[in-house]
Amino acid sequence: MSEPVWLVGAGPGDPELLTRKAEQLIAGADIIFHDALVGPAILDFARSDAELVWVGKRSGRHSREQADINDLLVKAALTGRRVVRLKGGDPSIFGRSAEEIECLTAKGIAVRICPGITAASAAAANGVASLTLRGLARGLTFVTAHARKGESLDLDWHALTSAENTLAVYMGRAAAPQIANSLIAAGRDPATPVMVAVDVSLPSERLIRGRLSALAFLVETISEEDPTLLLIGEAVDTASADILSCGSEMEFQAEPFEAKRP
Repeated sequence: MSEPVWLVGAGPGDPELLTRKAEQLIAGADIIFHDALVGPAILDFARSDAELVWVGKRSGRHSREQADINDLLVKAALTGRRVVRLKGGDPSIFGRSAEEIECLTAKGIAVRICPGITAASAAAANGVASLTLRGLARGLTFVTAHARKGESLDLDWHALTSAENTLAVYMGRAAAPQIANSLIAAGRDPATPVMVAVDVSLPSERLIRGRLSALAFLVETISEEDPTLLLIGEAVDTASADILSCGSEMEFQAEPFEAKRP
């Protein structure tokens, strides 16, 4: 009988944000299929004899189709090896985990999931902000701005306009102007605070603050290749006063980290 395949959350990038369970699973794997956003500092936890297979996906560029990845997971699992599918952030948040689970279980292969810290949580933490706020931000909605090539972004904009809701938009750089215009047209206040988070938790991290009406301007200096998250809502405006003044547009970088091994 084959070993279960583990879908493991690698977190946003900083290896110190890995869960202890994720670190143990990576260290014990015979073969690791990893995404583009899983950096070398995290892969360093793998054994020296482990096989590392890059199945990277970036917006607009795919090294492999999802069906091919599914087949690779099945074939590796059926050899009896310990298989880890390593995904940036949390496997269950825009990680295509449902498709991999369906394929593996259809072949009689057990699947386990190890959650990871998602980019929205890490960005809010580094920005010393909250994603929810009692009496002000009662809800949190995750959406992805990734659309198939040639298709426009199709979201229920009216459902996303509530001032009592924080909106986390993954892969939001390219669609930022459309997101701002559509939200404002649907009734969201143009003065709604936003945080643009780039390379969350990495030494190159940038957190840029402003207002929804200026979102298109805020992303102008960000490359389309840079992983970008948009946080939109009143709770984002709650950073401590000694870091930045309320309502200002400022940018700062995370402190560098060093990967620590057991």
